[in-house]
Amino acid sequence: MQDLSHFFASKHFIETKGTHIYQPLQWGANLQYATQDILDWDDAEIVIIGCGEQRGEDESLGYSSGPDAIREELYKLYSWHPAVKITDAGNIREGATIADTRAALRTVLHELQQAGKTVIVLGGSHDLTMQQYEAFRRSQKMIHATVADMLVDLDETEALTSRSFLMEMLTAQPNFITHYNHVGFQSYYTHPRMLETLDKLRFDFFRLGKVREHFEDVEPVLRNSNLFSFDISAIRYSDAPVNINGSPNGFTGDEACILTRYAGMGTHLTSFGLYGYDPAHDTNKMTARLLAQMIWYFVDGYQVRKNEAELTEHEEFIIFNVAFTDNDTIFLKSKRTNRWWMRLPNKAYVPCSYNDYILASNGDIPERWLREQERLI
Repeated sequence: MQDLSHFFASKHFIETKGTHIYQPLQWGANLQYATQDILDWDDAEIVIIGCGEQRGEDESLGYSSGPDAIREELYKLYSWHPAVKITDAGNIREGATIADTRAALRTVLHELQQAGKTVIVLGGSHDLTMQQYEAFRRSQKMIHATVADMLVDLDETEALTSRSFLMEMLTAQPNFITHYNHVGFQSYYTHPRMLETLDKLRFDFFRLGKVREHFEDVEPVLRNSNLFSFDISAIRYSDAPVNINGSPNGFTGDEACILTRYAGMGTHLTSFGLYGYDPAHDTNKMTARLLAQMIWYFVDGYQVRKNEAELTEHEEFIIFNVAFTDNDTIFLKSKRTNRWWMRLPNKAYVPCSYNDYILASNGDIPERWLREQERLI
């Protein structure tokens, strides 16, 4: 791995706080830290990176201290996951231009992706999701991407912004997105023709109300994703008071934590970004505390992922033979995590939920089955 120290700010958050203020089992006393003197993350499974670039939201905005505000709350939490090795690499240095900052983040994320690390990005504005994707595109790796946001950021603008980055991400050629999921959008803020167009591309969009009806059905979506980007506008204002442009509706704080736990459990997910946090608008640091807890739950899910068996370990799964309509298929249930998979006609297994199994057992075709079949055509 190339030397990346010059991409990071000279002072790490921990160097301004000192580990002596933390209890022995708190995160602040147990994380590894990559400072200018010691930039060593070889043993890390998860690497935390801050990037306070906000000019993609508004050109007049300065570099955000949001990542350090989140760290301040995160380091106070107690570690229940000693088997997961985590390194906090500090903050990406602010560039003279937004392009400079993006290039630095992109380079760091690509190097870590090549090294097989799982990365948590503390943003910054939501357009930095594009740099998460660029890390995979540089490796020419086909991916599934999932975004949680109350808006669908597909505005057509000349510059790449927090409201238009999806247009570039989903349409630029060559493109390495096999499938895209959007979780938690709110219909009254979304142009219906936009969703019709994207549906024709076989992308999946999950309305806030639909997700909340059967929350566990979104777990297979994240289990199959490589990239997850979470804009805190997806959380309702009362649970994330930093959302001055947010909505009175949205995910609750505990639902946001469930989503990030699902993301941590995702077998293929190696890039997770949290965006839209500005400490200047945070009431009593409540949103920073929520984001810290979301990260805690991501790591909790990651520990579950480490304990999951491979699908080839047949003795670790309960096998269910199911016939529905003209289809005979197999459902697998993990003995370790109680998660489900279903086999498609091409013999490939895809993540599914218990609800999919129940539908098939009753002779109905699960929607997830149909969508997977459509994408194979």
